[in-house]
Amino acid sequence: MSLDDREEFWFARLQDVGRSLVTELDVDVVLDRVLATAREVTGARYAAVGVLNSERTKLSRFLTAGVDEQVHLAIGDLPTGRGVLGFLIEHPEPLRLADVGRHARSYGFPAAHPQMRSFLGTPIVIHGEVWGNLYLTEKQHSAEFSEQDVRAAVILSDWAAVAIHNARLYEASELRRREAEKAVRSLEVTRDVAVAIGSEIALEHVLELIAKRGRALVGARSLVIMLREGEDLVVHASAGHAEDQRGARLPIAGSTSGQVLEGGRAERVPDVDARLRIAPSSFGVAGAHTALLVPMLYRGQALGLLAAFDRGADGEMFSEDDEQLLRSFAASAATAVALAQSVLADRLRSTFSAADAERKRWARELHDETLQGLAGLRVLLSAALRGDDLPHARAAMRDAVQRIEVEVDNLRSIITDLRPAALDELGLRAAIEALLDRHQEQSGLKIEHDLTIASRTAEAGRLDGELETAVYRIVQEALTNVLKHANAERVRVAIRERDGELLIEVQDDGGGFDIGAVAHGFGLTGIKERVSLTGGELSIDSGEGGTLLSIRLPALRSGRADVADRHADSHESRQAV
Repeated sequence: MSLDDREEFWFARLQDVGRSLVTELDVDVVLDRVLATAREVTGARYAAVGVLNSERTKLSRFLTAGVDEQVHLAIGDLPTGRGVLGFLIEHPEPLRLADVGRHARSYGFPAAHPQMRSFLGTPIVIHGEVWGNLYLTEKQHSAEFSEQDVRAAVILSDWAAVAIHNARLYEASELRRREAEKAVRSLEVTRDVAVAIGSEIALEHVLELIAKRGRALVGARSLVIMLREGEDLVVHASAGHAEDQRGARLPIAGSTSGQVLEGGRAERVPDVDARLRIAPSSFGVAGAHTALLVPMLYRGQALGLLAAFDRGADGEMFSEDDEQLLRSFAASAATAVALAQSVLADRLRSTFSAADAERKRWARELHDETLQGLAGLRVLLSAALRGDDLPHARAAMRDAVQRIEVEVDNLRSIITDLRPAALDELGLRAAIEALLDRHQEQSGLKIEHDLTIASRTAEAGRLDGELETAVYRIVQEALTNVLKHANAERVRVAIRERDGELLIEVQDDGGGFDIGAVAHGFGLTGIKERVSLTGGELSIDSGEGGTLLSIRLPALRSGRADVADRHADSHESRQAV
């Protein structure tokens, strides 16, 4: 091949390589191609690329071509930029040497290093800054590299600089894209939890949602949620391949999970068997290899732990990104759990408070009416037993029988207040009608009513059992308030179902009261609690013309099986009594 032919081949080869390099988006692939092409166009036996550190004082990476693995192992540590390589770092311009060992800065070579005499080095410059150097040694079939080889190496270094810059831009763009996707996934999961909390505040359902979303977020095969209860962690929910082991207890002291909880720092576990002191199988996860433990922290308090196991189908190790993602999610999850626990505690307190109020009222009625009546009856019968006047004794007996009938009626009234049989047997409308009739008979109030609610046998089905009880108690309490405080003559009770809501109105023609001055009196506390627990709204309008209570409740319905079960339970209870 003539000199002109070699130059034409050389130029065409560099053009082809340049086109392929600038389309490659992987830096390592770019460097491999540069090394292979540099050896091809210059005839070098060995080629290397040294990548500078961030301070550009020494080499941080050193990639070679032409040296096999065994020779690499025999040489030992790769060069860091001393000797001639250091000179090229300090003086970033092409350097051609016939014998590298004769250069003033030469340190020589390690004992197992291949023989190298001819040398050609050129910097790789990206946007005016030296990124690294291209090194070529041992020109084949010639004692030293030519000026043409220098031009080829310079052109190749320029192509490499462009390709490396493009690849670095692509890597940075991909990194930002992955971070954006990760942030979006985190926001989506956090939004899902927030939406769920807005519509569902039952702790059990919230935990199930957190377990499913958290598992999907990091691609775990299994995820278990454990909440702190005293000195233990207790399993409350799981998702994926974990068995349902709710209620399983794990001691905080002496366990890796307890250390993560107390320390408030997440931990990635590469080997479950070696690191975890208590096997995951004890809380439903069998055959786990890797784990990611993340504490749920709320206002500095550790509420519990998210334990994810085995990333992906192959159970690989969780990454740092997975850890950061699950930590962010755990913060939202902790807020959701704290809110659900707070609502649950408030409901329990409200339930206990209402139950205490009911018990106080029953105790007062039993003491003031039934017990007093029975005490009078005892006095009457004792006097009759001591006397010798038979007609007088018979009169006392007749009086005693009448008083017994009165007390029996009183006890029946109290039992009805506890749980009216009509509510189970006939439905809400019949129970309300019986309640209004009884109040009208006992109090003398003129009661009008408009009850347009489904009967027990309606095709639409009965209202939810708890809702029926709440409606009954609300009307009962409202009527009691009117009787005790309103000084009214007439009362109107209206209950209507419309557009999925139950509308309740109780209006009297009494003297009214100052709503702003009365926050909890006039029996309003019980009504407010029942309205709140059923998710409804209460408004009060009171003045000289009377008082109007307006209540809106969601008209939840129960299935027929539930109604039948409640009816059967009520019947069995009455049989037992």
